[in-house]
Amino acid sequence: MGETRKVVLAYSGGLDTSVILKWLIKTYECDVITFTADLGQEEELEGLEQKALQTGAIKAYIEDLKEEFVRDFVFPMFRAAAIYEGRYLLGTSIARPLIAKRLVEIAQKEGAWAIAHGATGKGNDQVRFELTAMALAPDIKVIAPWREWDLNSRQALLEFARANGIPVPVTKEKPYSCDRNLLHISFEGGELEDPWKEPGIGTYLLTTPPEQAPDQPEIITLGFERGNPVSLNGQRMSPAELLKQLNLLGGKHGIGRIDIVENRFVGMKSRGVYETPGGTIIYLAHRDLEGLCLDRELMHLRDSLVPKYAEIVYNGFWFSPEREALQAFMDKAQEKVTGEVRLKLYKGGVYILGRRSPNSLYREELATFEAEDVYNQQDAAGFIRLQGLRLLGVKQDDR
Repeated sequence: MGETRKVVLAYSGGLDTSVILKWLIKTYECDVITFTADLGQEEELEGLEQKALQTGAIKAYIEDLKEEFVRDFVFPMFRAAAIYEGRYLLGTSIARPLIAKRLVEIAQKEGAWAIAHGATGKGNDQVRFELTAMALAPDIKVIAPWREWDLNSRQALLEFARANGIPVPVTKEKPYSCDRNLLHISFEGGELEDPWKEPGIGTYLLTTPPEQAPDQPEIITLGFERGNPVSLNGQRMSPAELLKQLNLLGGKHGIGRIDIVENRFVGMKSRGVYETPGGTIIYLAHRDLEGLCLDRELMHLRDSLVPKYAEIVYNGFWFSPEREALQAFMDKAQEKVTGEVRLKLYKGGVYILGRRSPNSLYREELATFEAEDVYNQQDAAGFIRLQGLRLLGVKQDDR
């Protein structure tokens, strides 16, 4: 008799993945190993291993990946100034490649035949998980139960759970589908499915409503080295700790909340609310410091590539050759982005008060409106004339 096949499941311990765990065992007659990544979601992970084992898993991995998440995924993305469709800081998108990478690594370590995830057939996450698996382990099978089973409602999941002895806590059903990590939290579903309806108070978790935010502003200084934030108010911190502290500060002042309708990779439009307090502070401070440190043409070229880079991340191609090539360019552009930015946090706003850098390209003697000896204003006449040569006669040609 042959050895039982193994499947490694991305597991949260919630209703969906608990049902998936048991469903995999029954449907594929396999052994299931669970993997739970701690990315700073602040959910209770204690007891999760026992729950997985009681539901039928033969082994349960729970790993703290917060530092790797921020250092190797969030910060490289911020060095590229990535923002999707001009508004979304990619909080869910950037977490999926790390989870999938570790899922594949555990599968290889355990000699597993397949990996499995709980993403639905409508969303982006299925694409992100599976593209990562294809890039890192093209021979491994991926099982997506939501695309296979007939459990197409919450009631069906509950009935399956009860029939198979899976504990179902009696709690008030949450109206939203949420994803949380150290960078953000997202809300979808409920009243948000109507783009005209105002989001409910339940969509305020990481940020304080501006009306309730402190009446006194808070001044902070954020330090950067080669495009990475490294210190807060002069105190150096690890990547995860720095982001955590900025989340607390930004959230207190109502910073980093957006309500958008975005274009999913699978084709449909989706409305979501995102709270990204610390990430918003980092993004705005970083962009401001670049104004001081980056050459004009380098900045403009980099900015022309930002939409493509953000689309690559959003669509799940983190481990693609084009993202890696773009990352090399982005990181080269960041070599001189070192310095400090002073900011005011107040009622949902981030206000830049000042910036300084040892690599500053700003020259006060050139920019001043006062008397100076380094710039001959008469030179501008020739510059303008040369720039305008190709425009001579344009209107006459149009006639």
